[in-house]
Amino acid sequence: MPDPADPTRFILIGTSHPGNVGAAARAIKVMGFTDLVLVAPRLPDVLRHAEAHAMASGATDVLERARIVPTLADALAGISYTCATAMTPRDFGPPTRAPRELFGELAAGAHRVAFVFGSERFGMSNDDVYRCHVCLSIPTVAAYGSLNLAQAVQLLAYDWRQALGGFAVQPRTRAARRADAVAVQGVLDHWQRTLVDIDFLDPAVPRKLMPRLRQLLNRAQLTDEEVHILRGIARAVDKARR
Repeated sequence: MPDPADPTRFILIGTSHPGNVGAAARAIKVMGFTDLVLVAPRLPDVLRHAEAHAMASGATDVLERARIVPTLADALAGISYTCATAMTPRDFGPPTRAPRELFGELAAGAHRVAFVFGSERFGMSNDDVYRCHVCLSIPTVAAYGSLNLAQAVQLLAYDWRQALGGFAVQPRTRAARRADAVAVQGVLDHWQRTLVDIDFLDPAVPRKLMPRLRQLLNRAQLTDEEVHILRGIARAVDKARR
């Protein structure tokens, strides 16, 4: 059953490849959607197919909740605004809009929205497009506009989620600890000995090399792990000279 808290449905018509069904499930889940409906897929057991589950990659719960129905009319039950997807505008039928241009307007309403995708080989039939309120055309380079089914699902799911408010970027849960002054001085002391050993630094004419290196490390704001890396490099140079 569809989740009443999720007002968005993704509908795939006549899908041929199980991998595309799994990849589409993954595409919508990562954008926070869960309602997937298949209309007369080529394989009746596609939702249990191994390739579909492999391509879902963690979104198998979406596959398990997905429904298969015989017609688009069945898939549209409970939907108030339907968006077809088609590369080629029809001479007759709903208006063609770019997704991002439309979604800002659509998100302001209280619709239950469905995005409808045709089969990989033939796309959507005219009759299916005519059932929809609008035809979405993803802007692509004119010379080559062919998108994989799951790629098209991902693009629309992303743009629609952004129109609905998007998700905040999650900060790193644990910030790396900055190295203290003693640790940084230890690096500099080790480097100084090594640079003298390899004849890069002349102690009699240092030319402010070490103060410059100190300023470089201060700007870098080294972490403890980075200090260990730099000390390790110096040790490797020492070992190579023995």
